[in-house]
Amino acid sequence: MSDTPAISVRGLTKAFGDFTAVDGINFDVPRGEVFGFLGPNGSGKTTTIRMLTGTLRPKSGSADVLGEDVVRHPDKVQRRIGYMSQKFSLFEDMTVDENLRFYAGVYDLPPEKFASQREYVLNMADLVGRENELTRNLSVGWRQRLALGAATIHEPELLFLDEPTSGVDPVARRQFWDLLYDLASRGVTLFVTTHYMDEAAHCNRLAFIYRGRIIAEGSPGEIRADHMEQRIFDITTSRVDPALQWLETAPGVDEAYLSGASLHAVVPADSPFSNARLRDRLAAAGFADAEVEEVDPTIEDVFVNLVSRQR
Repeated sequence: MSDTPAISVRGLTKAFGDFTAVDGINFDVPRGEVFGFLGPNGSGKTTTIRMLTGTLRPKSGSADVLGEDVVRHPDKVQRRIGYMSQKFSLFEDMTVDENLRFYAGVYDLPPEKFASQREYVLNMADLVGRENELTRNLSVGWRQRLALGAATIHEPELLFLDEPTSGVDPVARRQFWDLLYDLASRGVTLFVTTHYMDEAAHCNRLAFIYRGRIIAEGSPGEIRADHMEQRIFDITTSRVDPALQWLETAPGVDEAYLSGASLHAVVPADSPFSNARLRDRLAAAGFADAEVEEVDPTIEDVFVNLVSRQR
């Protein structure tokens, strides 16, 4: 495998009128890695992908993809990469087989190569026997896997996935990540954008983008260690909204927010709070059923903390 990064970005910037969507970002993606590009909707993730795939010209900066300058030579890059969007890029009025044949034609796959790749995709997507079914009639999970198959039918070296699990149920999301792991084990580099912070655990390295700027980069462990000095308490109570309002103004609590079905309270590293002390404070405030447990920070905790520093 080449030592040259699959992606190398320096000072990449894109503006639309007076609005700067991507603001001078820098990062590298080693070959064979699963790279997670995390951030809320509107943070610049899709704009970055469009520049890296050669469909959008940057205002300034450079982007090398698979050793090629994608700004100068997008055609040299595009045949070696795959792309899957959150809308799955499928023709819903075409059958499963017609979609696969269309994408094989885009990449000029020889008939014998298409035959083997078609078999692989149908098995991977669990669509054997559904080849003649209209795509619109498939469940979201099946369409998602079909779209992955269409994006990889030409065996790309690098696959861009833009919010690929958006709107997909948790079970289908887990199954989809199993498929991505299989691709990575075959040496495919994966560049995945998502706003689901729990998906960060699936990635070798991460970059957090917020308002067009990268605010953290590293492995999940490095990001937790380097960017989160505060302590986190997980709080469950039947009165979530009032408890959140109380925590947001409680002395000694830096920040409070919803985390799944519970609440997270962020306190300074040297805070005197303990599980019992915070539970007593909550009980005195009228939340007698509150359960409190100090927990390790999640990637979501780190991201919330980083974003709060940008405001």
